[in-house]
Amino acid sequence: MLNFLKKKIALIWAKKHVRNTEEFKQNPQKKQEELLLSFIDTAGKTLFGREHDFENIRSIEDFQARVPISDYEDLKPYIERMKKGQANILWTGTPEYFAKTSGTTSGSKYIPISKEGMPYQIAGAQSALFHYIARKNNADFVEGKMIFLQGSPELEEVYGIKTGRLSGIVAHHIPNYLQKNRLPSWETNIMEDWEAKVDKIVAETEKENMTLISGIPPWLIMYFEKLIERHGKKIKQIFPNLQLIVTGGVNYEPYRDKMEDLLGGKVDIVQTFPASEGFFAFQDDYTREGLLLLTNHGIFYEFVPLEEYGKPNAGRLTLKDIELHKDYALILTTNSGLWAYSIGDVIRFIDTKPHRILVSGRTKHFTSAFGEHVIAFEVEEAVKATLEQFPAQITEFHLAPQVNPGEGLPYHEWFIEFEKTPQDMESFRNELDEQLRKRNTYYDDLISGNILQPLQITQLKKNAFQEYAKSQGKLGGQNKIPRLANDRKIADLLKIYKI
Repeated sequence: MLNFLKKKIALIWAKKHVRNTEEFKQNPQKKQEELLLSFIDTAGKTLFGREHDFENIRSIEDFQARVPISDYEDLKPYIERMKKGQANILWTGTPEYFAKTSGTTSGSKYIPISKEGMPYQIAGAQSALFHYIARKNNADFVEGKMIFLQGSPELEEVYGIKTGRLSGIVAHHIPNYLQKNRLPSWETNIMEDWEAKVDKIVAETEKENMTLISGIPPWLIMYFEKLIERHGKKIKQIFPNLQLIVTGGVNYEPYRDKMEDLLGGKVDIVQTFPASEGFFAFQDDYTREGLLLLTNHGIFYEFVPLEEYGKPNAGRLTLKDIELHKDYALILTTNSGLWAYSIGDVIRFIDTKPHRILVSGRTKHFTSAFGEHVIAFEVEEAVKATLEQFPAQITEFHLAPQVNPGEGLPYHEWFIEFEKTPQDMESFRNELDEQLRKRNTYYDDLISGNILQPLQITQLKKNAFQEYAKSQGKLGGQNKIPRLANDRKIADLLKIYKI
């Protein structure tokens, strides 16, 4: 009876929530400008606001004229003052939290989250679940146990400001109605050794009625493989009532075949796009690709055409200006005090009614040693198309340029860990090269002009990427190995794992 009531209430809440979101989906441009101006008004007396003449900002154009695009290094002097307890620097008061992330160029980053910003992190995830319940007319998963593969919820303090990984911070804000069914235990969650932690999670969950599992794909796969190794069964045999997987952090599509194989049965997937800086989008239509951009969740968005990104006079577009199927660097202004902040993600719009996006790459993750500027979306689509032609399966890959080969022309070197190796590797290689040429005309021109030779594949042993991540102290949490690089720093380290 209690479970029946929980499901009934969840369905009512979900359908009401989806109805209430229709306005922002249909009329986002006006709301976005109102949102920005409300931020300007709130932060007018802050140090940043005084330095950038917030008092005289009346429009988006005024804002863009006074506030340049920034990255973490630009905002770091302000954040360092906030870390020392100073108030009214980027936002009113002091942050409620710092989300600590690993930066490749800046060391650890401390992303401020204000008391106004934190509820939107929770609301984004909550909205994703409510949309799922309403669209499917099914809330059965609330009956069982739920697991969130995440960082430690144990937080340190920096001058009185609680600090930790975003996923650990969010763990303190899980709604009460979900807490009772939530796993793993606190003692397991605070473990720092990721391999030991996953082993403990397996032990705590393997005999439970698991109905919802959440995490980034590489770590879901690691968890599932350990379960299968222990039981000799697919995941749907171990957890027959598993209904839903919520995932984010990286593009799910390259992992889909591997996940489906491990699951061994139908499980619904909801993709999300969260980050320490905000919760940006989630999948609300399960019949197609694309994530609903949240335009009413404490974030004002700008979009810089990727070909202009980093240039002095790069265009700064808003929702009314964007074109479909074009790549843009994502720029954020948030109610936690990030102003015209480049998060480093590249997106493309696939719809405007409502606005739906694909995450197509990272501004710093590309291969362009020869001027080709190959991005993640292109290589992932090339992989997907190639796998449709071959009975093969890829666990993970990394692409790097080989500028100075021992002999012959330069080339793109793909380091691939196969779950299932293609029988004809040469045909697989040729097809992959052809698929990438179809998606990037500059790469095609370089091959046609005999500037590059077709790509080469270096096959890696099983668990190579896990071993590499472990060797770099990057195993677990939200750590992700870049799939593309413009140098050979990662490639040279991966070579030790080749078959």
